[in-house]
Amino acid sequence: MSNTSDKHLHIVSFDIPYPANYGGVIDVFFRIKELHKRGVKIHLHCFEYGREHSEYLESFCYSVNYYKRETKITNLFNALPYIVCSRDCEQLRNNLRNDDYPILLEGLHCCGILTHEEFLNRNIIVRAHNVEHDYYEHLSKAEVDAKKKLYLKQEVAKLRDFETVLHKAKAILAISQKDYEYFSEKYKNVYKVTAYNAYTEVDILEGSSDYVLYHGNLSVAENYSAAEYLVDTFRKIDVKLKVAGMNPPQHLVKMIDEVPNVELIDSPDDQTLSDLIRHAHINILVTEQATGLKLKLLNTLFNGRFCLVNDKMVEGLDVNGLCYVVNDQNAIRFAVDELMPRKFDAHQIARRRKNMKNFYNIEEATDTIIKLITEN
Repeated sequence: MSNTSDKHLHIVSFDIPYPANYGGVIDVFFRIKELHKRGVKIHLHCFEYGREHSEYLESFCYSVNYYKRETKITNLFNALPYIVCSRDCEQLRNNLRNDDYPILLEGLHCCGILTHEEFLNRNIIVRAHNVEHDYYEHLSKAEVDAKKKLYLKQEVAKLRDFETVLHKAKAILAISQKDYEYFSEKYKNVYKVTAYNAYTEVDILEGSSDYVLYHGNLSVAENYSAAEYLVDTFRKIDVKLKVAGMNPPQHLVKMIDEVPNVELIDSPDDQTLSDLIRHAHINILVTEQATGLKLKLLNTLFNGRFCLVNDKMVEGLDVNGLCYVVNDQNAIRFAVDELMPRKFDAHQIARRRKNMKNFYNIEEATDTIIKLITEN
């Protein structure tokens, strides 16, 4: 293992990564914790736009700096993607110029740095959380609001053009096998580095319960569309479905009210959501976007009993023995009927624990990053 006791690293985060309560910041926060544990001195730079400053981050970071994200409407007309130009900050660039430490940019969002010539000779690594233009294209298809759909479509084109800036990075960290293959075809020095999350040990309750759980951020079109699909699926099943997530739209609330065996848990806190996942008999996760590695999948596999997914949720992942793959409503209904009478026993927990060691290796991911930041 490399000696990192005198190694400094700038991390530029698209948002304040604590509390770690949604996908992207979960990956950032637990990467910070792991690198800190390995002796890296982290200089964290966060863009703020609604989340509060966090003293807790100072427990893991050598320094923490905050920058206001410029969310003015004129940025919508910038040639750069809105998620990029709203984070292109002179104060940040000045702070990064004060030394020659390596820089980890969290997401294409923070890659405005790569458009400035003074950083061309720096050791700059980019964490690719998604193939962003694909992600935004799926969001645009799921969006029902006309203005939001137009914005998303414009962002797709801008993100596709802007992505070529990654040629200027020293390395790209892809989050899944599928993304690794995509970036490797276009760029040099691409590495697969799995998503970081709060869980490293399987901790599953034996036994059974009487409900199926779907969870996700319900303010995001991808997730509330998935929830609608499942609510419709469970109209014809005499099994309880719980739908949990932040800020559900009114049309979803109304739909759930009309189905007696479906319950909405609106904006649960972290402990409530954790309890829901652990006590569910089946966790079900479906998506129309085969992008990245879904952190809610990791959460479920470490802590939940039976897991149902569709193929897009696990595309490019080796989940043999971890999940049941179901791709239409009839398959979901059949699997639920088959699994509800079964108990999740000690043998199944042991098998999950064994398979997760092959599926998820956070030490290997951290070794890769440390090697990249300690190379001259």
